[in-house]
Amino acid sequence: MLLFAMGFLLVILQPSTGQFPRACANTQSLLRKECCPPWDRDGSPCGELSSRGSCQNILLSQAPLGPQFPFSGVDDREDWPSVFYNRTCKCEGNFMGFNCGECKFGFSGPNCTERRLRTRRNIFQLTTSEKDKFLAYLNLAKNTPSQDYVIATGTYTQMNNGSNPMFRNINVYDLFVWMHYYASRDTLLGGSNVWRDIDFAHEAPGFLPWHRVFLLLWEREIQKITGDENFTIPYWDWRDAEDCVVCTDEYMGGRHPINPNLLSPASFFSSWQVICTRSEEYNSQQALCNATSEGPILRNPGNNDKSRTPRLPSSAEVEFCLSLTQYESGSMDKMANYSFRNTLEGFADPRTAISNISQSGLHNALHIYMNGSMSQVQGSANDPIFVLHHAFVDSIFERWLRRHRPMLEVYPAANAPIGHNRENYMVPFIPLYRNGEFFKPSRELGYDYEYLQEPALDSFQEFLIPYLEQARQIWPWLVGAAVIGGIVTAVLTGLIRACRKKRRGSSSEIQPLLIESEDYNNISYQSNF
Repeated sequence: MLLFAMGFLLVILQPSTGQFPRACANTQSLLRKECCPPWDRDGSPCGELSSRGSCQNILLSQAPLGPQFPFSGVDDREDWPSVFYNRTCKCEGNFMGFNCGECKFGFSGPNCTERRLRTRRNIFQLTTSEKDKFLAYLNLAKNTPSQDYVIATGTYTQMNNGSNPMFRNINVYDLFVWMHYYASRDTLLGGSNVWRDIDFAHEAPGFLPWHRVFLLLWEREIQKITGDENFTIPYWDWRDAEDCVVCTDEYMGGRHPINPNLLSPASFFSSWQVICTRSEEYNSQQALCNATSEGPILRNPGNNDKSRTPRLPSSAEVEFCLSLTQYESGSMDKMANYSFRNTLEGFADPRTAISNISQSGLHNALHIYMNGSMSQVQGSANDPIFVLHHAFVDSIFERWLRRHRPMLEVYPAANAPIGHNRENYMVPFIPLYRNGEFFKPSRELGYDYEYLQEPALDSFQEFLIPYLEQARQIWPWLVGAAVIGGIVTAVLTGLIRACRKKRRGSSSEIQPLLIESEDYNNISYQSNF
């Protein structure tokens, strides 16, 4: 009752961040292929009058793609978002958003100049009131319409190339469910034909950066609709867990007493309706998920196929994964060996790092273990355990970044599966984010994990962070220059010593430091090291 009342009181319409901006979901914007909405404070596109940004052509990556998707011009997500828009807002400085009306992650204040660091905490370390507030926030998001964003219910072709817009409203929580579906859905080829070997958020290098952005945006939306600027997503540390310890009515919903595939009626999650779970139906109809309710959340943890996923991941498996030095390797998909990304995602054995798609490890193991809505990729975000799980996966990614300190060049620039090259824009986010922009430590994006926290930096150190990062990226050249400088110095020192020794050998006495005035005309000035 307390949670219901809290949610009811908090239901207020606030801006949302996600997919198609409502201001651009119209015939004029689609035909002009331009999405540059005005910033409400000054009324100019992209807040240009306030120097926040300007409307500019989108610069698409020309780097070659991998062989996994052998088509061109058949999927709206190719070269995102150019099928829909080729001009969007480019924000300046620390401004961000589809109209440059927000701050980049990690910044706040009216001019986005104030650095801010938030901490994500273990859900079992929250107080009862903090935990209840988190659950209420989830329910609020499920019942609050997104004010600024809508979802597409048809392809660009079905929209008659923009002249017949097909969009609909959606609540804040389901907006993110739909985005996860849209990024991972199959390609519709016409008739009854589809192409399944495509995913803009999984099975390739972008898996970890994509979900990092997804969680940051989801976190920000909760902050907006609740007015709680300090809110952060909690995580569930599932290492060595013997069962689903968050699957209780106190947390994410217990098991139904009669039907083990449903949630306990004592949890308000039992009343939630899922969307975007019927991929075969959409494929047969050559249609997109239109966010129609499709039934309750399904979950039967532990009653999964044990031959595929015998148990939840162990600490030892996580540590082995962290020891891998290569972020990506080989084909850069689910067949990659010795790849940190592929091992963490769960397509490679967490004890050998050899690809084995008949088994599900680490990230994938948790999804399969839940044995329900979480176990189907496109609709997995319907279960609120999704955010707890992916927050912990992101923390493992963060541990790897801190341990190995990779340069940006470690993230593949070319030949990755479609949508996963370093400079590709992530599907389906508007505003636009490139994969490589989130291949960096979380503190630079404004958040940290409680169990990874390091001593707080003072303001001077915070000021130095970007310069230290640049220095780190050019350190091999700095080391080389230092070595060469050392050699040159040694040679010069040797020559000077030789000259001094020779001079001492030819002179019977050392010239005095002070000389008589009459000797000035005969002196020759020499400088000595």
